This record gives sequence, C-alpha cells and structure tokens, in this order.
Amino acid sequence: MENLMKDLGVQIPDLLIKQNESLAKYTYTKTGGEADLFAMPKTIDEARALVHYCHEKNISLTVLGNGSNLIIKDGGIRGVVMHLDLLNEIVRNETRIIAGSGAKIIDVSRFALESQLSGLEFACGIPGSVGGALYMNAGAYGGEISDVLDAATVLTRSGDLLHLKREELAAKYRKSTIADKDYIVLSAEFVLELSERQPIETKMAELTEAREAKQPLEYPSCGSVFKRPPGHFAGKLIQDSDLQGFQIGGAQVSTKHAGFIVNVGCATATDYMEVIHHVQETVKRNFDVDLETEVKIIGEDK
Repeated sequence: MENLMKDLGVQIPDLLIKQNESLAKYTYTKTGGEADLFAMPKTIDEARALVHYCHEKNISLTVLGNGSNLIIKDGGIRGVVMHLDLLNEIVRNETRIIAGSGAKIIDVSRFALESQLSGLEFACGIPGSVGGALYMNAGAYGGEISDVLDAATVLTRSGDLLHLKREELAAKYRKSTIADKDYIVLSAEFVLELSERQPIETKMAELTEAREAKQPLEYPSCGSVFKRPPGHFAGKLIQDSDLQGFQIGGAQVSTKHAGFIVNVGCATATDYMEVIHHVQETVKRNFDVDLETEVKIIGEDK
C-alpha cells in the first residue's frame, strides 16, 4: 500500500490521501475498521482520475458518502476508499438546485428553504449525503428523492462521465438505477416550486418535531435498519417480538423506536451484525416474515 500511495501522489498530485485510516469516525454508528487507503477528492476531475486509476490498475474502490445508513465491518475495507465529502457545493438556478454528491441532503433542504423553493421539506431530517440519497432513493414522511430529482451527473466504474435525465433515473422503494448499475454520483439537480418561506418553514418544523419525538436521536445509529416488508411495518414486527431493549455488546434495539439499532456505548460493527441477525431470526420465527436490511453493509469481518 505504501507504493500505491506514492504512485497515486504522482498521478494525482493534489489528492488528499491517508493510509490505514479508521472509518469509525465517518459512520453514524461510530463503528468500523480501517481503510487501506482513504482518498478525498476536492474536484470532479480528481474523483474521475481516481476512479479511472483504480479501474486501470484493478484496485478495489469503495465509495463513501456521509455514512448515515451504513455499517462498515470491523475488519475494514481493502483497497481504496473514496470519500466524496468535499464535493459539497450547492447552487441555485431559478427553480432548480444543483448539489454536489458530498453535500448533506439536510443542507440542501435548508438551502431550498432560504431560496423559498418547495419540494424538499420531507428531507429536512434525512442525515445522508446527496450521493447516498440518490443511491437508495431516500425518503421520509411520504416524500422520496425521486419526486424532485431531475438529473444527475455520475461516473461509471471505468471513469466515464454521464449526465442522466429523469427518465434514465428510474427509482423504486429504496432502489435506483444508480444502485443497480453501481454508478458514482457526482452531483444532482432538483426541480422545485416557488413558494412563500412561511409554509415551507412550518412544514419542516412539523416534520422535525415528529422525528425528534419518534426517533432515538440521542444515540449514534445507522437510521432505519430494515426495509418495510410488504403488508407489514418492520418496527411493529420487532416490537411485537419483544425485542426492544435487546442488546449485544454496545448495540441495542432502541427502546424508543424498534426499527433502530443504537450504539449505547462502545459498540462494534460485529455487535450490530449479531443484533441484526437475531432480530431477523426472531421475526422470521414469530411471523414468518423475512426482514431485509435497508442499511448498507460493507467491509470485511475482523
């Protein structure tokens, strides 16, 4: 890895690179092992050069966004981790907002408020990045990113730059073309509606209050762990299985919202995985329902 780091420094001179970087600080669960190499491109050109380099050299490349709906295993990630946090510019063009992949979707929602543009109120409490939100078609309180997404600029895994329009971004519940084709999001364009500030602000305040009342925001977590199974609610199945408060190590099924697993103190990714498996097995045994994880799980076991 030392030679690879040196070569990357020659090929992409201004690229920020770290070796053996702990990934726990980049995830909302505060868990995860180390990345062999951790790179933070500051521009689209740097990101494209890094993707192309890894493709040509056959080096494993993992893309990391805001780490909010993610579990990185305790063994860490081999190869290169590309963190897009610095691609975070947000600009307005009439009734459109263009945001970089690394921008927080919450910040885009607030930017829309300040611009008196309506349509992203539902996203005021989604903690992920723009790239992550597009990847999984994030949603909350009846709204989804696909409702307001008009275009996206992405990279293929070989480093080709593509500009995709709405009709090419087919999205379903927690799925998208971007995820299916493993594209890397660089930026997104949202089409919104002009509005008065007050109704936007009121709606966001209502959603924030509802979120704070229902979700265990006082603890680190990866958000909603399981997808909603057809005809059921994951949280209700977990609650009816008497699993709230179930704990392994520092990972606990939240006593406030059964759909969340929280880090109540020094949890490891292994703790999280064991709690997830126990919940899945218990719900399957009690209700014959398979709970599929919504949270993305990557990395290697320790």
